[in-house]
Amino acid sequence: MTKSARTMPPPDASARRRAPPVLTYSVEQLPSFDAAFYNTARAELSKVAELTVPPRDAKAFEVSAGYFFRIVCVGGPQVGDLNLWNAQDLTERFYSGKTRALHATHLRTGDRLWSSFPKLRPMATITHDTLDWYGWDEDGAGVHDVIGTRCDPYTNLLLKGTEYHHCCHSNLTLAAERKLPLEEAEVHVHDVMNIFMCTGYTRDTHQYFMKASPVRPGDFIEFFAEIDLLVALSACPPAATAAPVTPTTLLNAIRLRPRSIGRTRKRWRAGSRRRRTNILARMEPGKGRLSDWICGSLELSNGPLRTAAVLYLLKLVSCTPASRPLPPIRCCNRS
Repeated sequence: MTKSARTMPPPDASARRRAPPVLTYSVEQLPSFDAAFYNTARAELSKVAELTVPPRDAKAFEVSAGYFFRIVCVGGPQVGDLNLWNAQDLTERFYSGKTRALHATHLRTGDRLWSSFPKLRPMATITHDTLDWYGWDEDGAGVHDVIGTRCDPYTNLLLKGTEYHHCCHSNLTLAAERKLPLEEAEVHVHDVMNIFMCTGYTRDTHQYFMKASPVRPGDFIEFFAEIDLLVALSACPPAATAAPVTPTTLLNAIRLRPRSIGRTRKRWRAGSRRRRTNILARMEPGKGRLSDWICGSLELSNGPLRTAAVLYLLKLVSCTPASRPLPPIRCCNRS
């Protein structure tokens, strides 16, 4: 199925369509991925802390510049929605659109997660990805996309006429609410990197689609924090979408201090809110979390969703070189 034309094509329509494509950005002047540097830095790792993200929930944590964090699949296929902020200035946040323009629609080892204007600098670098082998499949899909936004209650209300608050936007807002008042937290939530998500555009209509994730237990993606980061990770609820994706599972984040942290800090130099109906403002802080509803086989006791599917968890792990002591990981979520 293709979109029907609403206008008659001009006589030279074929010639216009034959115009050659040109890459929007010439990125040759960007420093290349220094694999030797990062591999040396990650040569010795030891776990120092672990953080679990419950199903259809999110957690926020901090990672200092010069450390790694690793998101790992532990129990089965799962995707996670990732937000990054400058830990000292929340107005500097992950800029998915510019990251997509500088790299690609889906990210892989060596790509960087760039920050918003006016800084426009790498916030994190992908240093290892066990799903690099996937590449592009016959449907044109890849993993770890920066084209989707995040599931949210506003779109759900628009399309279905119902409110659903265990989507990633709500989860990330409530995770950030552990550091900010709820009414302030939502405006800082931004478009995400969809960890482990397998997506693409249909060839005929160029519409966004998703597929079951190819991630399996033991797979992971690893990031190096180029600046001090506040990180939020949501266990994306597959039931919030119409796609037949697999249930939720575990992720791990690993942090380490490399031997040459000063080098990375010097490498990168810094380069209208509208009034609207605020669905999340009607939620009480800390209330209505799915964790309060889960019972037995994880069948919900109330709410719009009922499922007997086995749900797994997300897990974050913090690591450091064995030869270096590390202060305890700081988790921003109150118990």
